[in-house]
Amino acid sequence: MVKLSVIVPFYNVQQYAPDTLKSLRANARQDFEFVLVDDCSRDETPDILARAERELPGAVYVRHEKNGGLATARNTGIDRARGEYLTFLDGDDWLAPGYYEQLLSSIEDLGCDFVRTDHVQCTARARSVHRVPHGRRGVVLNPRDAILPADRSTSVDYAYAWAGIYHRRLVDRGLLHFTDGLRTAEDRPWIWKLHREAESFATVGLLGVFYRRGVASSLTQIGDVRQLDFIRAFDQVVAETAEDRDADKLLPKAVRTYCAIISHHLGSIERFEPAVARKLKSMSAVTLRRMPQDVLDEALDSMDVQRATRLRRLRRRPAPTAGVAA
Repeated sequence: MVKLSVIVPFYNVQQYAPDTLKSLRANARQDFEFVLVDDCSRDETPDILARAERELPGAVYVRHEKNGGLATARNTGIDRARGEYLTFLDGDDWLAPGYYEQLLSSIEDLGCDFVRTDHVQCTARARSVHRVPHGRRGVVLNPRDAILPADRSTSVDYAYAWAGIYHRRLVDRGLLHFTDGLRTAEDRPWIWKLHREAESFATVGLLGVFYRRGVASSLTQIGDVRQLDFIRAFDQVVAETAEDRDADKLLPKAVRTYCAIISHHLGSIERFEPAVARKLKSMSAVTLRRMPQDVLDEALDSMDVQRATRLRRLRRRPAPTAGVAA
């Protein structure tokens, strides 16, 4: 029986994939499998993964014939996974030796639906520890209780899928798959769904994932139209939260977070291609006007003057003559 399935999507990461695979080898165990999903890479990544299928214990290699994005690649991995527990890793990140054994022990000891962990962020040679924004460690809690307060960073803002481990019953309940086709912000609807609908979770102070920032091929570094999928992602968060039994309590958090993300992108709009920058402004203006306006007003009143002014100005932007689609 497979105890743990590790789902690792790869896309054009020939420079980093060898380090990722080396760290997986240092975490191999007889009852672990590594589902390596190549999302139709155009560089040497497929050749590297084909070799890994032969040389890495527990490797399962799957290749997409068409690029589908990170969410779709992760879903492919989930569908192929056989483990009692599942976790994720990105194809340009790496692990400390023996990390997965510790991670597995943590969720087995706690007996909850999912566990969230800290991680190390790596930018060039700089290293910094990033912790789950939740104070109580090693205690099983109701995930819904970790969504609020609206005006502070909480567990739903720490959306990294690879910073944790998940019981298979979440797959069976339809809670672990991602929104197919999302090319960025794919973790946001996913983490909100987990916290609204799973029954139990915990956070632990375990470090072992090294998250590589500043990779040139990463969407966080590219200002093309794929970045605008954050709007579709947060539209889903707001729509699903509005249908929740506690919508009156949770919706202000969803709307405020959405506003903060819009303001963040507008504040660095120069990194976008000109046509994408114009589309960002138009789509964001439409988004603000379709939010629940009383909740939006409350969110803007709670934000700092610079961000609130930027968003209020955008909300007053004249509506386009034709609909703006993502």
